[in-house]
Amino acid sequence: MLLHTILTRMIRTGSLTVRYPSGRIRVYGTGEAPMAGLWLRTPRAERRMVLNPGLALGELYMDGEVEPLDCSIFELLDLMAGNLWAGAPHPMETLNYQLRRLRRRIDQLNPAGRARRNVAHHYDLNGRLYALFLDRDRQYSCGYFPTGQETLDEAQTAKKRHIAAKLRLTEPGLEVVDIGCGWGGMALTLARDWGARVTGITLSEEQLGVARSRAEEAGLADRVRFELLDYRALPQFLGRPVDRVVSVGMFEHVGIDHYRSFFRTLRGLLKPDGVALIHAIGRAAGPGATNPWLTKYIFPGGYSPALSEVLPAVEASGLWVTDIEILRLHYAETLKHWRRRFAANRDAILSLYDERFCRMFEFYLAGAELSFRRSDHMNWQLQLSPSVDALPMSRDYMLDAERAAAGGRVSA
Repeated sequence: MLLHTILTRMIRTGSLTVRYPSGRIRVYGTGEAPMAGLWLRTPRAERRMVLNPGLALGELYMDGEVEPLDCSIFELLDLMAGNLWAGAPHPMETLNYQLRRLRRRIDQLNPAGRARRNVAHHYDLNGRLYALFLDRDRQYSCGYFPTGQETLDEAQTAKKRHIAAKLRLTEPGLEVVDIGCGWGGMALTLARDWGARVTGITLSEEQLGVARSRAEEAGLADRVRFELLDYRALPQFLGRPVDRVVSVGMFEHVGIDHYRSFFRTLRGLLKPDGVALIHAIGRAAGPGATNPWLTKYIFPGGYSPALSEVLPAVEASGLWVTDIEILRLHYAETLKHWRRRFAANRDAILSLYDERFCRMFEFYLAGAELSFRRSDHMNWQLQLSPSVDALPMSRDYMLDAERAAAGGRVSA
């Protein structure tokens, strides 16, 4: 039994109980907490867990060939994630990972047409789905938890405030471009609360319709516009440089082959004293490769880069890095809220899709949270400018602006 041998070597922390298709039950690990269980319901499931577990586990769970045994899918994945570093690696997963590393430039080629198809795969789902587990403003990116005790809505409000402070919107009427504007929440906030004039772009038809409706409903359509546009078309579309550029949760879809093009485009968009703020998921342990299940079912073409892969492209563009911040567990807390809200609204979501879809999203949210709690994932924020003297000498202005926007409350 190859899987038995692999699990014997791999599970060193806690206890994993496995029920095999034959009915035989084995326990791996220490026999102590934390504990989780795995039921392999078919011989095919057992074979696939040997050959390609990175892809197979999620697919088998979606299809009901694998079930958590006396635990939740989160608890099962938590135990397995905790053992990826402590125990011996899965030999086939190690090989598969190296192969993914070798072909990642091909996998991440994102010309405009492919980029739009990739976005549609995940973001053009039924709009009600996201309303059922996101915050009121539909912020589909990492919240900001200064204390860790904030509600989801408080954390997403704090995130927007944190980013706005870094953009240094010191006067009304500054022109801002929001690359990857989602359902419009950031753009509307910058216009309403900070006096900016904003152009938001997205590749999602679903998001575009919602964002435009929200601008009309908020009475901000004269100060905020939303367009279905690829970032590479922005210079020609705008025809002039702007004061500020913000991009939250979009850079993960750019692709490593396109980083230099992205930052050259960004530099061309900014006035000499302009400021940009890029917020994205990254990895702390250096370059890697995206999990194959995540690529196939959730974010085709997506990749969360190490800063060592991003900064050379920034340097080549001629932009100054004026500030870097690493947000460590903030996305883990965000995903915990999303996971719990999804569970609370599962029946409503099931009415929109089917059981397989619900299982797919449950697996995604649990695995994503654990990538921030147990692995090397984090968020980074890069503040950039074409000019060395476009911003004050110290970071104090950020905290001052954030405090003022929060009504004098200290946010950190």
